[in-house]
Amino acid sequence: MSLEQDLFDQRFARIREIAALGYRPYGQRFDFSHTLGAILATYTEKTAEELEANRVTVKVAGRIQTIRRMGKAGFTHIQQSGERLQVYIKKDAVTENEYKLWQLLDLGDIIGVEGYLFRTRTGELSVHAETLTFLSKNLMGMPEKYHGLEDVEIRYRQRYLDLIANPEVQQAFQTRAKVVRSFRRQLEDRGFTEVETPMMQSLYGGAAARPFVTHHNTLDIDLYLRIAPELYLKRLIAGGMERVFEINRNFRNEGVSTRHNPEFTMLEFYQSYADYRDLMQLTGDLLKQVALDATGNTVVEYQGQSLDFGNVRRYSIREAVCEYWKGPVKPSMDNVRDPEWLLAHSEKTTAGEALVDIFERHCEDALIQPTIIHEYPVEVSPLAKQNPEEPAMTDRFEIFAAGMEIGNAFTELNDPDEQRKRFEMQLSMREKGDDEAHQMDEDYIRALCYGMPPTAGEGIGIDRVTMLMTNAKSIRDVILFPLLRPEGEIGIAQWLREASAK
Repeated sequence: MSLEQDLFDQRFARIREIAALGYRPYGQRFDFSHTLGAILATYTEKTAEELEANRVTVKVAGRIQTIRRMGKAGFTHIQQSGERLQVYIKKDAVTENEYKLWQLLDLGDIIGVEGYLFRTRTGELSVHAETLTFLSKNLMGMPEKYHGLEDVEIRYRQRYLDLIANPEVQQAFQTRAKVVRSFRRQLEDRGFTEVETPMMQSLYGGAAARPFVTHHNTLDIDLYLRIAPELYLKRLIAGGMERVFEINRNFRNEGVSTRHNPEFTMLEFYQSYADYRDLMQLTGDLLKQVALDATGNTVVEYQGQSLDFGNVRRYSIREAVCEYWKGPVKPSMDNVRDPEWLLAHSEKTTAGEALVDIFERHCEDALIQPTIIHEYPVEVSPLAKQNPEEPAMTDRFEIFAAGMEIGNAFTELNDPDEQRKRFEMQLSMREKGDDEAHQMDEDYIRALCYGMPPTAGEGIGIDRVTMLMTNAKSIRDVILFPLLRPEGEIGIAQWLREASAK
């Protein structure tokens, strides 16, 4: 038997001892009067004399983080929502039964305490316990308190343990909630309507990506988890819903990295009678306010860099190549407009694809400060409107920060015949081996045939924005349950079976 299983068995045996004292080992509802956070916020500055003169009675609950037993008294720290508070237990201040319960408690158990606030001799704000209630038994060993839980594989796989052992992790997900709440409030304040569109689609589209495939048994058809909600949202624009947005999951059957998870959260929004220049301004305003709402400042510290979301820079993609070229001689604007020069510096087959390839290799990782890159080639922008002065380019931009893309926007193509041609161009690229090229979507073209007003649309990656706002190096740090390889047999069911039989 392993040491871990031996500990499990010992703790399981304590369930019977706790039940023998008249307690339910997995407890009941508990009406606490204060959260630990509220106590710390309200009473941290109170002196021992003030607390003694005006006694404050509290009922609190939390998970045991430390235990110190000293003869007829002892201390424990309990944790709730990332906040910790000390509890003092004295034999003659609680019932005999409650003191016996105190002797049976283990790290990780969840208890309720009623008592009054005071300060110990060392000055620590604490609860002097007058009543103990048992709420839930922990059967597992807890991470060592000084180092927390450091193994990233365990942290991601057992997020529940990560949240218990590393209270700061909860703060990261509180910040994520602030990011989402900020985007939602700002768009609603501007007259946008939040909608929900299908996640299972008979024809996937709206981005260049490989889908996940499933099968509907009753209809006997294959369906795809959506790679983007774009084409459905634009159908709503064609139907007269002039400002719409959606915050929800997209799924792309691609690799996993510090910046990619196959399941991720995207904000997409569309505004009628606008173009990509309107969204450049709106994007800057949205991100500036998100930074303020999430961190309290427009300047965000990320991996040793100060990112200023109050000052979003702008370059065309060609200007960016000229500015950030990594070779010894920077190209001129004439170079980056010349198809022969572009094809000579890339393995792509068209000038537009070559320009984007060069940009990705030379520029992306240099875009540390929030930066808008605009005017993308038509070959890589099948749903964007062409620039009227240069038809080879589109009215599209992407926004970058910390060397990664966080948003993509463009003036929407609303000419059905031109959209047909773009889809056919994508089909040609697909025949040449590009399995991420867009498919033909005739229903979407039919929607455009009814007339879609001039529109601009954008998608912003919630996970990546949250990375920036929480100083997270990996996207897995801001997704509660990122995708991982299967763990294999765990064995807990067998442990429970054996322990309960003893």
